Amino acid sequence: MLSSVNSYQSRKNSNFQGFAVPASTKILDGFIKSQENLSSTRFIQDTATNWLPKAALSRSKADFWEFSLLEFAESGLFYFAAPILGEHLYRNQIFKKIQPKDLKSSISEKLPMSVSEIKQAGVDSVLKKRVITTKAGIVLACLAVPVLEYALSFAKNLFTLKVFHLSDFNNVANLNKEKKEDAAQQKRVEVHAKQELRKAGILSAAGLGAGLLLASRGHKSANALKFSEALLEPGKYISKGLHTIGIKSKNTDKFLKDYLKLDFDNQNGKLALSKGQLAVTCITGLFGYSEAAKDRGKLDFYEVWTRVPLVVLYTIFGSALFDEGFKKLLLKMGKYPELVKKSKDGTINIPTRKELPNIANKLAQKNKTSSDKELKKLIQQKSVITGVPYLFSLLAMGFSLTAITRIWTKYRYNHQYDNKN
Repeated sequence: MLSSVNSYQSRKNSNFQGFAVPASTKILDGFIKSQENLSSTRFIQDTATNWLPKAALSRSKADFWEFSLLEFAESGLFYFAAPILGEHLYRNQIFKKIQPKDLKSSISEKLPMSVSEIKQAGVDSVLKKRVITTKAGIVLACLAVPVLEYALSFAKNLFTLKVFHLSDFNNVANLNKEKKEDAAQQKRVEVHAKQELRKAGILSAAGLGAGLLLASRGHKSANALKFSEALLEPGKYISKGLHTIGIKSKNTDKFLKDYLKLDFDNQNGKLALSKGQLAVTCITGLFGYSEAAKDRGKLDFYEVWTRVPLVVLYTIFGSALFDEGFKKLLLKMGKYPELVKKSKDGTINIPTRKELPNIANKLAQKNKTSSDKELKKLIQQKSVITGVPYLFSLLAMGFSLTAITRIWTKYRYNHQYDNKN
């Protein structure tokens, strides 16, 4: 009886209805679940890859606190700001209120759909136009995200100046043991930081205003409608332009569609972060890093351009390259045949977490075992498929890059000091 109660409780607590998943396997399942959501996946990856190695190799108290503030605020902006603003504040609140009463629900309901899905929907043309221009208006309003990412490095400079009274990167990085500060440089860092923060506020407000105007009036203008479609999916228009000059490639079209898409992804009817939005924010952040670093000295500027471009590429593409290579290796070795399969078009598709129970049931019938046992095995296999590229990225892009960058900065400082002497 007790065994039956425990079994029922295990099934009830499991994320897979009707399956008993052991506690040890639930940890692996939680990892898999996090990896199938772009926001949470990349937040964990980026924070672990960028913050943890820096924390372990911290050069001073000021260094530790400024990069900690920067990394966590930056990761929050990268991965959660656009979905929170787009889904909760704009879609269901601000942009809903400006729509006609009889269309509020219809427009809000269709906003997660892509432009092509909206055009194919069986509704009148006015509603379609309103939905498309409202989608574009929300994207314009989310201009605040890359703008704030650009300004974040200046906020970091101001934080270090006010809290630790340091504006010289050589002192922050503990390269200069005397810790002498230049009053003129401190003033320059403070003034420039405050200017950029004010600009960020103005641009964010302008983006929201332009977005509201487009959402409320844009459906009346053919040009505004074309602008909206181009803003949401610029990659498609670039592909069309390449086709006209004879450059036709499915891989290129897919890349442009995915990584130049400023529209949100549709995640179970909700507005979710897209790869294109992430790319824009990351690239904007790179130039914010660079400009803020100039204020604090040459070595800060050099360190930014040694490390950050590689981090940006990693943040945008994640561990995609190694992930694809690892899947090909597993396929060649015949590992995990129930999960690693090649499709007709040559791509390797791994079943999602939601598909695992159905596969487990089929394997249980085939192997005459329990579905619980097969599901446990599938979760373990999928965690290996997902986890190995993740760990590789953490070690290669995290500790190695951070260590090399800091050694290189130290070398530059010593070389500079020797030249002065």
